Amino acid sequence: MDRRHFLAAGSATGAALLGAPALLAQTPAKTTTQGDAGMLALMDAMAQEDLALYPELATEGGLDVGKLAGQRRRLNDVSRAARERKFARAARRLRQLNAVPDSALSEPWRLHRAVVAYAYERQAQGGARYRFGETGGTFDYAPFSPFVISQQTGAYYTVPDFLASQHPVATRADAEAWLARLAAFPASLDADTAGLRTDAAAGVLAPDFALDAARAQITALRNYPPEQSPLAAKLAEKARASGIPGNWAARAGQIVRRAVIPALDRQLAALAAVRPQARPDPGVWRLPDGERFYADALAYHTTTTLSPDEVHRLGLAQVADLHARLDPLLREAGLSEGTVGARIAQISKRSDQLYPNTDAGRAQLLAYLIDTNRTIRARMGEVFRTLPADAMDIVRVPPEIQDGAPGGYAQAGSLDGKRPGRFYINLKDTAEWPRLGLDTLVYHEAIPGHLWHGAQVRAFGDLPLLRRAINFAAYSEGWAHYAEQLADELGMYEGDPLGRIGYLQALLYRAVRLVVDTGIHAKRWDRARAIDYFVGATGFLEGRVQREVDRYACWPGQACAYKIGHNEWVRLRRLAESRAGPEFRLKDFHDLLLAGTMPLVLLARLVDQRFPRRGS
Repeated sequence: MDRRHFLAAGSATGAALLGAPALLAQTPAKTTTQGDAGMLALMDAMAQEDLALYPELATEGGLDVGKLAGQRRRLNDVSRAARERKFARAARRLRQLNAVPDSALSEPWRLHRAVVAYAYERQAQGGARYRFGETGGTFDYAPFSPFVISQQTGAYYTVPDFLASQHPVATRADAEAWLARLAAFPASLDADTAGLRTDAAAGVLAPDFALDAARAQITALRNYPPEQSPLAAKLAEKARASGIPGNWAARAGQIVRRAVIPALDRQLAALAAVRPQARPDPGVWRLPDGERFYADALAYHTTTTLSPDEVHRLGLAQVADLHARLDPLLREAGLSEGTVGARIAQISKRSDQLYPNTDAGRAQLLAYLIDTNRTIRARMGEVFRTLPADAMDIVRVPPEIQDGAPGGYAQAGSLDGKRPGRFYINLKDTAEWPRLGLDTLVYHEAIPGHLWHGAQVRAFGDLPLLRRAINFAAYSEGWAHYAEQLADELGMYEGDPLGRIGYLQALLYRAVRLVVDTGIHAKRWDRARAIDYFVGATGFLEGRVQREVDRYACWPGQACAYKIGHNEWVRLRRLAESRAGPEFRLKDFHDLLLAGTMPLVLLARLVDQRFPRRGS
């Protein structure tokens, strides 16, 4: 997954691929009618407005250059007022889009408008109904990320990661821009602190375990000696690598000491003040109008109308089916006693499945992932017509955020091609990554999953700029899950029976998410029950499972997008195969990627157009 930009993810999550004027000619969206041209102009105006409003978006896309160079010195406005403006803007844009009749647009542009309108409609409706939670960026989990501060939300978490992974330091001006952003960081922290107090007064607060984890992470950031803080040390490291002279650690350390640490202290004091109100219940049912909030969040993330009960039953059925598929494979591996999860756990603990939990072991694990990615890339010409040449990196999650970070996530490359797509893996404990599951992890996050998907759209997609900024989790996560299946069809698990078990375990993992997410938020499961069910069903280590469950508690509904999306990709491929008959070609089906991400209902409509019923 893409952690936030999960390629982050929500019903409409920012992949940050908007274009600056100098880059427009790279992939111009074609228009065939006057209405198309007008819609392109409207969407481009919206995109340029977003680049002005969200400086981090400009940096993520590699577009903070030329007239937008000043954006490299700024951070997003995360105040509650900015949140209100964001959703009011979504409602205004929706009215502008809907003012153009379908008859004025060609079919491709009807689809473009439908996708963007869907995103803004969900944002506007949710933002008007629920007045709490994160501010977010252009397209993000907001309004369905309910907690301003948790173990995975808040500027304390996102800004250091953004600076380290996104902010370039190639020139002295870049280093100065880092310092400017660092000086702006306390304002973001204080805006979050204010939002925390406002929401807590309204009865909206993350579970106690999430607040405790956040407090621990904030305290760790606060307690670094200022010049050794990641906020300063990373700048010095980047400047040194680029040959930029200057005592950057000392200059950044001064800002940390004088401004950042006091803001972190204010946030810690506010968290301590609200902590007695926090409850251990992980479900959002405890929030004001919480049951409706969860149903809406589930619809937002899955782009379906499935109810929590329907998703829960679907998850239980798919878990049972996958256990039945895994049982004979485990017996063939010599394991016939115990539950499926317990037997997978036995394999996962074997010495031949584990890398040492040392820096050398982590390096070996990363090398294996890189080699696996290289091997499958050589096979892509067999099933894809378009073969992007984009570089793709596989790196570890920065240690300073690994305690609260997901197990793995993808980050799209910049539109200008200067920053490659990256797959981040959380190597806090290498025991969480037994060998049997590593190949499938690569196929999901890198090739032919998230990074391949993003590279296809960047290199070959004929999309208006605004479409490139919108990602739908059920589509993109469903694709990445389908990519695991595609690797199996290419024979990547032949001669590797344990790898096949790992592949099915990954399917099981996503099916279990349907049960656990709905169990927490609709069935009122407590944290211990969710963890016990997850461990028992999958065989994953408890530490990894705890982080998963804690993530679901703070991003309700998002985890269900994976398997729901996978189910639909598989259904639609079968539909296309049945309609095309002997003329069906996988390359034709995979060309659907070039149309960009979209809600599942619109993906089904596109398949109907590309693979019509015979005789129609």
